[in-house]
Amino acid sequence: MGKGGKSHEETKSVEDENMAAWLVGLNTLKIQPFKLPPLGPHDARVRMKAVGICGSDVHYLKTMRCADFVVKEPMVIGHECAGIIEEVGSEVKNLVPGDRVALEPGISCWQCDLCKDGRYNLCPEMKFFATPPVHGSLAHQVVHPADLCFKLPDNVSLEEGAMCEPLSVGVHACRRANIGPETNVLVMGAGPIGLVTMMAARAFGAPRIVIVDVDDSRLSVAKNLGADGIVKVSANMQDVAEEVERICKAMGGGVDVSFDCAGFNKTMSTALSATRAGGRVCLVGMGHHEMTVPLTPAAAREVDVIGIFRYRNTWPLCIEFLRSGKIDVKPLITHRFGFSQKEVEEAFETSAGGGSAIKVMFNL
Repeated sequence: MGKGGKSHEETKSVEDENMAAWLVGLNTLKIQPFKLPPLGPHDARVRMKAVGICGSDVHYLKTMRCADFVVKEPMVIGHECAGIIEEVGSEVKNLVPGDRVALEPGISCWQCDLCKDGRYNLCPEMKFFATPPVHGSLAHQVVHPADLCFKLPDNVSLEEGAMCEPLSVGVHACRRANIGPETNVLVMGAGPIGLVTMMAARAFGAPRIVIVDVDDSRLSVAKNLGADGIVKVSANMQDVAEEVERICKAMGGGVDVSFDCAGFNKTMSTALSATRAGGRVCLVGMGHHEMTVPLTPAAAREVDVIGIFRYRNTWPLCIEFLRSGKIDVKPLITHRFGFSQKEVEEAFETSAGGGSAIKVMFNL
């Protein structure tokens, strides 16, 4: 027996206890023990090494809900993640302990019509990290299906692996909007999702990209990351017509596809008005649950409006973009924190505060 009447096995068990960041109440996060489920034959146990903070994580912290998802009991937060394989189930053939992997956070049922049709991101039974009541991944370890753990090449870091999640939103949007070498792109909003959408559009071949925001510093970041044109706008609806003129001037031609990465009345109205006849508007951001927008004039010009929800089959392409250097997400990671109670609180305050923060990353 060890000191205090505990065996060495018991002492080791306490030392190795899995800890996680739990959302336990409004504006309250606590690092507490997180009991892992048993490892299934097709699962992998992954030691988390890099976890990013998403806007939805902040939304849950500040309001205990995000859209129709409501936190009713304590929940482990986090879903942008990468780590190292610790153990694999008996039927896993493609991964071994020590492999560095990026995790796709959504587990679909693979039995409904949407899953069978390949649109598994729309599965009504989706179990998604840190979407109530499913626990997230800001923890020392998680158990996850091995087929949703994607091996990282040697030249792609674990932080970059975690960035595959937000990048996937941009990649899925570009696929939905059929971006290619003949597509001039407008991006409304230069936040994290607007920036990764811009990067994805460039990787898909878009020859000219103009990005719009209300904030000078975010526009400066976008310019440094490769935007061909930047346009500062206001939050006032009455300015739309004048701003559309400036957007078209910055584009130097017609806008083929607009991505609204904010999702407000003003941004969607601007996107619909700026897009050329026969073009497409893709709604990526969901700032407003309902919007009042000039849909009839857009319909009369046969402007197609498409939506996206998360992503599907994007991790291999994201990893290839990172491996090849077609996309460099490293400049988006502006702040890094460890995994203490104090640092978790500071990290979320930093992310929620905006300012110079783009992507806040935990290094576990």
